Amino acid sequence: MRYQDHIEIVSGKRSGKPCIKNTRITVYDVLEWLALPMTPEEITDDYPEINTEQILACLAFAASREHHLHTIAA
Repeated sequence: MRYQDHIEIVSGKRSGKPCIKNTRITVYDVLEWLALPMTPEEITDDYPEINTEQILACLAFAASREHHLHTIAA
C-alpha cells in the first residue's frame, strides 16, 4: 500500500496538516483515536467517510515520517 494514495497535504486545509484525501480528518486525529484505544472498526463506525485502508495509510505515513526524522538526526 502506498500511503500517498490516501494522504494529502493541502495548504490552508487544517493548517497544512496531512489529511485523509477528500476529508478534513488528519493523520494525527486517527493516531489519537488509535491511542485511546479505538479499533479501526470503531473509528469507521464513528466516521463512515473513511475506511480501514485509509487508517492503515495514516499508520504508514506516521512510520515513514518517523523513519525520515530518525535518519536526518543520525
